[in-house]
Amino acid sequence: MHARTQPLETYKMYIDGQWVESASGDHFESDNPYTGRPWALIPRGNQDDADRAVEAAHRAFTSGEWPKLSASQRGALLRKLGDQLTTHAAHLAGIEVRDNGKLIAEMGAQLNYLPQWYYYYGGLADKIEGSVIPIDKPGNLNYTRHEPLGVVAAIIPWNSPLLLTAWKLAPALAAGNTVVIKPSEYTSASMLEFMKVFEQVGFPPGVVNVVTGFGADVGGRLVEHPLVAKVAFTGSDKTGTMIYESAARGLKRVSLELGGKSPNIVFDDANMDNAVKGAIAGIFAATGQTCIAGSRLLVQETIHDEFVDKLVAFAQTAKMGDPSSLDTQVGPVTNKPQYRKVLDYIDIAKGEGVETRLGGSKATRPECGEGWFVEPTIFTGVKNSMRIAQEEVFGPVLSVIAFKDEDEAVAIGNDVVFGLAAGVWTENIRRAITMADRLQAGTVWVNTYRAVSYMSPFGGYKRSGLGRENGQDMIKEYMQTKSVWISTATEVPNPFVMR
Repeated sequence: MHARTQPLETYKMYIDGQWVESASGDHFESDNPYTGRPWALIPRGNQDDADRAVEAAHRAFTSGEWPKLSASQRGALLRKLGDQLTTHAAHLAGIEVRDNGKLIAEMGAQLNYLPQWYYYYGGLADKIEGSVIPIDKPGNLNYTRHEPLGVVAAIIPWNSPLLLTAWKLAPALAAGNTVVIKPSEYTSASMLEFMKVFEQVGFPPGVVNVVTGFGADVGGRLVEHPLVAKVAFTGSDKTGTMIYESAARGLKRVSLELGGKSPNIVFDDANMDNAVKGAIAGIFAATGQTCIAGSRLLVQETIHDEFVDKLVAFAQTAKMGDPSSLDTQVGPVTNKPQYRKVLDYIDIAKGEGVETRLGGSKATRPECGEGWFVEPTIFTGVKNSMRIAQEEVFGPVLSVIAFKDEDEAVAIGNDVVFGLAAGVWTENIRRAITMADRLQAGTVWVNTYRAVSYMSPFGGYKRSGLGRENGQDMIKEYMQTKSVWISTATEVPNPFVMR
């Protein structure tokens, strides 16, 4: 047992506009990845809590004040939420750093950008229009309207909790749905702190609820609950598959943003210094704990050795340590099971015969203390058939693969079950366009990496998911279309014949 210098922060869940204990009264500890020690107590919800939350959301959707609001009024509330988040961005960033080990430099920027999702969808809320169809049936008026689905279960991962919540929550509310959020058991504190900000805005009770706990106790129940109309999930493809199967039994709408094994492709005509920075951003930013990580670095044979030398030299300068320090560049792995998984994959890669050019072990630097740190790791001599090149590691581990030409780069890049993202580094505009056309990925970056926006759709091909998040069109994923027919005929024709 670790000695505790101060009591643990104790949280409650948020259901039907109230801060409540779990039905069982139980809690579980949330750890600080930098210290490796618990810092907060989170309510351990169960199926009863999930039911309470869904029922509250259903009441709010069907009979509360929420459905009485106009789309413009919903939009105004979302924009007000954006204002509140701007005021509390620094506090929320600090909580995320403490709870998941992300760098304060990144989380500060991310939380300051976060309000844009609520402004954007707040502005979009009253601009979702149906259409009048010039129908081919005389004597009929036909028009469409887009309506909310109902209760949305949003299941959030641990790597960027508040950002990935916004990707789901903002469009879901703009469309008029109500929401039950289940954050990861590893990073629930920032979600509960977010709800303290949310409740200041004036949304009706039950519109947004948060149930904390474990997947088997809470997540599974949310997915199968008969009153849940849609499940929005971000996480691993394994869990996503189980959610998809379970949701299918209830014929629920599903959007899944899953894993990746993204190729970051460097051609010999690229700006080498920029491409080195792009490779670093692709895998060591966020300690590699991002679904879009460019974990496979494909380098053209003609520059392979020179490029790897520059890459290793640059990566060796990365400063590890306290994520709350602005000059730290590589923080800890967010949770202990993931830390062990990353180290296991490093051992697997070594067993497959790769060459370790950098790292390849847990970090024992004094500045890393007792935290869950893994040295930035670069493997060369990797074949695309190896497990280290095929399976998502979700840590600071880079596999370098040599290629000859465009055709081979495309073949290697597409030869995985995932298709979330890809990067291309070239000064040749023809090559940039043709590579973007040929790569099987939901996002392709050219001469940049890891850029996202509330304006641009995001999602995956193949086992990287279903549906899209962000952008204007994806709000329809939280709505259903109704067709309305109005007859202007003065007499009903033969009732035994379809009109």
